[in-house]
Amino acid sequence: MTITVGDKLPEGQLLRVGEAGPETVATADLSQGRVALFGLPGAFTGTCTNAHMPSFVRTADAFRQKGIDRIVCVTVNDPFVAKAWAEATGAGNAGIEVLADADGSLTKAMGLDFSNPAVGFFGRSKRYAALLKDGQFEALDVEDGPGNCSVSAGEALLERA
Repeated sequence: MTITVGDKLPEGQLLRVGEAGPETVATADLSQGRVALFGLPGAFTGTCTNAHMPSFVRTADAFRQKGIDRIVCVTVNDPFVAKAWAEATGAGNAGIEVLADADGSLTKAMGLDFSNPAVGFFGRSKRYAALLKDGQFEALDVEDGPGNCSVSAGEALLERA
């Protein structure tokens, strides 16, 4: 069942690379304040790199001006790939946290997983953007295909913030 507006962010663990290597980030940490959350099929893929992440890099300051405390990207990759992609796209410099859902468990718990074996995607995330307030979904927009980036773009979510 796909998560909907009004639902709480499922409990789970994400990963990031810290000073001493991989470290966990509990989704409970994302349940404080207002969070712009977006997910995508994979780091270094075409639409994710050329459209989705840049839309949030462009709008990061405007989100903060609207009272958003954190901007978080969830990608179904390992934490090392997530870190390298954040550096390559300028996400880190824009204050966007790129967190790895390495086993896809959070994505699956939200009902936003999909597979496309023809392109090597197994258990990946649908492209989405959401606003959370204290862990509850205030807004959620999911694209109808992995190559699309309109309703999940930073500019579209910013209008709802």
